[in-house]
Amino acid sequence: MKKYLIAGLGNIGPEYQETRHNIGFQILDALAEKQEFSFATDKLGDLGNYKIKGRNVLCLKPSTFMNRSGKAVKYWMEKEKIPMENVLIVTDDINLPFGSLRLKAKGSDGGHNGLKDIQNMLQTTNYHRFRFGVGSDFARGRQVDYVLGKWSEEEAKSLKERLARATELLNSFVLAGPKITMNQYNGT
Repeated sequence: MKKYLIAGLGNIGPEYQETRHNIGFQILDALAEKQEFSFATDKLGDLGNYKIKGRNVLCLKPSTFMNRSGKAVKYWMEKEKIPMENVLIVTDDINLPFGSLRLKAKGSDGGHNGLKDIQNMLQTTNYHRFRFGVGSDFARGRQVDYVLGKWSEEEAKSLKERLARATELLNSFVLAGPKITMNQYNGT
């Protein structure tokens, strides 16, 4: 049975719930609801898993805080013997308009500290990342406040549909592979 690891990045604690920076956690929570699985606290994070068409998907919400996400990702990849090509990191992106989806096979960290730590721990930039656009409606020097801020009323209204689309992308990555998924979902 093929194994996959989907890691949604975020920060633990109630003060970070429903913030833009925690979209990785929110997407995995939406996936858990759709696929009917739950998360349980384990080493370095909350874990859940589901099976889909002969594939076993391990979902991870690291408890190491955003800037140390690589430790949890590396640990679970090694423990479960999941190859790099079956790993997907889910994160926020201020360079994309709100709700825009983008899957990439490799690339830079784009200034994202969670991706930077994963890159350092894995010693490569050749891992799949799914970026969910959170927009960039902030004044110069206010980026941290923006990403750690709550969704606007308008964003919150659109979020449920965007989360549903994001979960479709995750299942497509597992079932159809990255190339088909990129063609079908990037920019939507």
